[in-house]
Amino acid sequence: MLNIIFMGTPDFAKESLEAIYNTESNIIAVITNPDRPKGRGMKMIASPVKEFAIEKNIPVLQPEKISNIKEILENLNPDLFCVVAYGKILPKEILKIPKIGSINVHASLLPKYRGAAPIQWAVINGEKTTGVTTMYMDEGMDTGDIILKKEVEIGKDETTGELWDRLSKIGGNLLVETVEKIEKGIAPRKPQGTNFTMAPMLNKEMAKIDWENKTAEEIKNLVRGLNPTMGAYSKLNGKKIKIWKTDNLEISEFMEQYPEFKNHISIFNNITGGTIIHLNQKEGLYVKAKNSVLLIKEVQAENSKKMPVQDFLRGNKVELGEAFE
Repeated sequence: MLNIIFMGTPDFAKESLEAIYNTESNIIAVITNPDRPKGRGMKMIASPVKEFAIEKNIPVLQPEKISNIKEILENLNPDLFCVVAYGKILPKEILKIPKIGSINVHASLLPKYRGAAPIQWAVINGEKTTGVTTMYMDEGMDTGDIILKKEVEIGKDETTGELWDRLSKIGGNLLVETVEKIEKGIAPRKPQGTNFTMAPMLNKEMAKIDWENKTAEEIKNLVRGLNPTMGAYSKLNGKKIKIWKTDNLEISEFMEQYPEFKNHISIFNNITGGTIIHLNQKEGLYVKAKNSVLLIKEVQAENSKKMPVQDFLRGNKVELGEAFE
């Protein structure tokens, strides 16, 4: 039986902690980020990993800097570190503490999408597949030797939140399989090579929709990729509107669906991106994008809740020819 120290913070990591807890492995401690203030009342909130560890009576450590507890980790004498979305980079002096080494669960098919936001970027970039990788950790950013991979398809309407939930469970199962192979001495080890891509942290600036330069498909992918975190947005009549659900149409598809527009194709091509070209109470709001049309299905106005666009249209005056900024 391996003596494991688990490091992780969000619900994605909690799934892996629960999976490894339900095996024969001995989790001697859990390391997670310190409690953080959250919400309007700024109440201190524990991470999902901490909540699970407390429930199962596993000792919890929450250092601001992992190096601050180097001596404690050494005294625990672990065989293995299991690290899942911990949120901190482990220095060499920490990585070399466990007898066997340190392993990580990463939510992409490495070497694609190394970095902090692999799930979000896979969706934003319109990838058809992604997955989970377990690897031996080194000092680099997700550069260690690969142990196991599990590939999955991304649904055409799947959001980051939905994919996150799926991959978290897959990650837990893959971690269990990885630990079993390590314990038996049969875990593979494959260097990643130099052909990689990065998935840096998201920023608020990227959430603003660029109607002129992005196709409807690209905008849809942005909307999916930022759901449910920050949300993609645009402004209509000076007011910020978050867009949560959309569909994309080629111009030919839109013309086939609404043949009355076929006689105005030359005018259509010169319409500014972001312009509302059709309102349909059953379908939604059709907006011109680059060489295509975006159908908006779910929105959230300022100081309001998410709602179907049909409800939004009933409570707000929106006219053809108005344009999102």
